[in-house]
Amino acid sequence: MVTEIYRDAWGIPHLRAGDATGLARAQGLVTARDRAWQLEVERHRAQGTSASFLGPDALPWDRFARRARLADTARRCFAELERGDPETATWVRAYVDGVNEGLTGSTAPEFAATGLTPGRWEPWTPLGVWLATHILFAGFPAKLWREQIVRHLGAEAVALFATDGPGTSGSNGWLVSGERTVTGQAVIAGDPHRWIEDPGVYQQIHLSCPEFDVVGLAVPGVPGIAHFAHTGTVAWAITNAMADYQDLYREQLRRTGAGVEALGPDGAWHRAARHTELVEVAGEEPDEVEVIETDRGPVVIGGPEGLYDGTPAALSLRYPPRVTGDLGFSALLPLLRARRVADVDAAFDRWAEPVNVVQAADTEGGLLHRVAGRVPVRSDAARTRVVPAWEPGHEWDGWHAMPRAGLTDGIAVMANQRGPASPLGVEFAPPHRAGRIAALLAERDRWSAADMPAIHRDTHLASAGPLLDHLASLEGLSAEAAALRDRLLRWDRRMDADSADAAAYAAVRSAVVRHLAAHPAFAAPAVPPAYPEVFQPWLALLPRIGFALEHLLRAEELYGIDRAEAVRAAVEEVAAADLPATWGDTHRLTPWRALTNASYDEPRLSGDHDCVLCTSAVPGLTDRAARGPAARYVWDLARREDSLWVVPLGASGVPGSPHHRDQLPLWLGGDLVPVVTDWNQLEKETDV
Repeated sequence: MVTEIYRDAWGIPHLRAGDATGLARAQGLVTARDRAWQLEVERHRAQGTSASFLGPDALPWDRFARRARLADTARRCFAELERGDPETATWVRAYVDGVNEGLTGSTAPEFAATGLTPGRWEPWTPLGVWLATHILFAGFPAKLWREQIVRHLGAEAVALFATDGPGTSGSNGWLVSGERTVTGQAVIAGDPHRWIEDPGVYQQIHLSCPEFDVVGLAVPGVPGIAHFAHTGTVAWAITNAMADYQDLYREQLRRTGAGVEALGPDGAWHRAARHTELVEVAGEEPDEVEVIETDRGPVVIGGPEGLYDGTPAALSLRYPPRVTGDLGFSALLPLLRARRVADVDAAFDRWAEPVNVVQAADTEGGLLHRVAGRVPVRSDAARTRVVPAWEPGHEWDGWHAMPRAGLTDGIAVMANQRGPASPLGVEFAPPHRAGRIAALLAERDRWSAADMPAIHRDTHLASAGPLLDHLASLEGLSAEAAALRDRLLRWDRRMDADSADAAAYAAVRSAVVRHLAAHPAFAAPAVPPAYPEVFQPWLALLPRIGFALEHLLRAEELYGIDRAEAVRAAVEEVAAADLPATWGDTHRLTPWRALTNASYDEPRLSGDHDCVLCTSAVPGLTDRAARGPAARYVWDLARREDSLWVVPLGASGVPGSPHHRDQLPLWLGGDLVPVVTDWNQLEKETDV
C-alpha cells in the first residue's frame, strides 16, 4: 500500500500506510517537513551541541547534557531495545529514516539565520530527545533547595516551602464515566502544563494502518503517540505523578595518577570513569568539560577540586534509564495497538519515565486510573535530600509497585496533587486545581464532550484566600490603600484577562512577595550556592516565596517576620502606584524559542498558577507566563468525531505558514477544534 499524507483544515497531518513501519517512516517525514528547526534543536540539545549554533547562552545546558551523559544513555537504551524488542527498534529506525529524508534540503529560515545545516539523525536520537525533554521533569534539583533551606533556616522550613518547584506541575486531567455523561460513554479531558514553546511541544497527528487508527498528541522527534490518544475504542491521558525517582549523592573524589577515584559505601576507593569533551560555542573558544561517572552515576555538579568558587562539592546523579538501559519505548507500539483498557494497562506496565498518573476508558465501560513508571526503593533520606555516597544505606533495592485508584461518584481528577502517587513522591501541587475541577464536575449529573472546555477555561483562584484574609484584618490604612483593600475583598477571585481587580490583586501579591524576600531573615538563603546555571531556577528565593506564599502567610510564625506589616506596606505601595488597567495588560504569553531575536506580539492571558486555567507567572518577578496548557484535549468514547483538541500556536513550525499560529486565537479563548477522522473530509497532500 502506498503511504498517504493528508491534511485537515488546520494543517494537522493524517497519515495512512500499509503497516506500522511504513507509518513510522511517514510520521518522521511529515514531522521533519513541519518541524525541521525544532527537531534539529532537540537533537543538538540531546547531544549537548546546541551552543555550536545558539551561542554562549546554550552552553550551561550543553555542559549539563554532557556531564549527565544523556547521549550515551540514549545509545545504551537503544542497544538494549534492539536486543530485547527488535520490532520496536526497527519501528524507531523507520521513524528516523523518515526524519532524515524530511530534513534533506530543508529551507526553514532559522537554518539560514544561524548558519546551521540539518544533520543526520541516528537510531538512538529519538530516545535522546525523550531523555533530554524529561531529565529535569522530576525536579531532582529540588533536593539542592532543601539542602540550602535546611542549612540556613532549619528542617521545619522545608514544609513551609513545600510546593511544586519551577515548572513541574500545572497539568489537569479528569475522567467522567459513562454513568455521568449524556451518551452513557466515558469522556476524558485535560491539558498538559509545560513550557509553551514555538514550535509547540505537542504535535496533533492521526496515524492509520491496518493494525490501528489512532489520533493524539505526539512529541516531535519521537515516534507514535505516548501521552494522549484515542484509538476509536479506547482513549488515555496522563499527568505528571510528581514522583521522586532520581537521587543525588555527595561524592568524595580524589585524583590519582591513573584518573579519578570515588569513596564508596564499603569504605574503599573505587575507580571512576573519566574523560574530557569539547563543547563548540558559536563566536567563542570551545569549552572543555570533564565527564566523571562513579558507581552511583554521572557527576553533574563539581568535581575533585569542588565548585568554581572553590567550595568543596561533587554531586552525582542516579536516574533509572542510566541504571537499567530502559527508557520505556517498548510501551509505544502496544499503546497504538490498544483496543481496550486492559491493553493500555499492560502497555503502561512497560513505561519507564517520566512517572505519570494514567487515566483510560474504553467503549465497553472499562476504566483505568493508575500510576505508571519506574521508582526505585531506597531510603527516605535519599528521596528527600542529597546523601553521602560513602555511607551505606542509600542504595537502590528494587522498584516500587505502581499504585492504582478508583473513581468517586463516577469521576476521577488528576492535577499533580497528592493522590495515588503519594507514596512515590515528596512534594506535590497544592490541591486547588484538583478541588476546583471536582467541584465543577459535581455541579451537574450529566456531562458531554462539548461541556468540557468550560472547565479548561476556569479562572477561579482559591489560593488567594490567605492574602485576602490578611488584607481584611488591616486597619489604619491610608484612604487610597483602604479603598484598594475593600475593592479586593469584593473581588470574585477570578483571574480573567479583562479584570482590573485581578490586576490589582496580582500587584499586591507581587509586592508582598518582594517585601518578604527582602527581609533579613531570608538573607542567607537568598544567596544560592555556586552550582551550575542550569540548577539555579530551583535555588532562587523569590520564586520560592511566590509559589509558597499561602503557606508562608498561614504559618503560625515566620522567623520573626511581621507579615501583617509586610502586607500593609505592599498595599500602601500598590495604592500609590499606577496600576495596569487589567490583568491581561501584564499577564502575557512569552513562549520559549531557541532564537530570541525575532519580534513577537505577546498575547494577553487569563488564568494564574493555581487556577484550572494554569498560566504560570512568577509572583514578585514577572507577570509574563512562559508555562501553560501545552495542549487541550477532550476524548469522547461515544463518538471519536465528537472529540476536541487545540494547541497554543498551530500544527506547523514554519514561520509564515498559514498553520503556524492559526490555533492561537482559539487557545487564548479556551476553544477547541473538532478531531477529524473521516478521510473524505481531508485534503490529500502527497503519496510517499
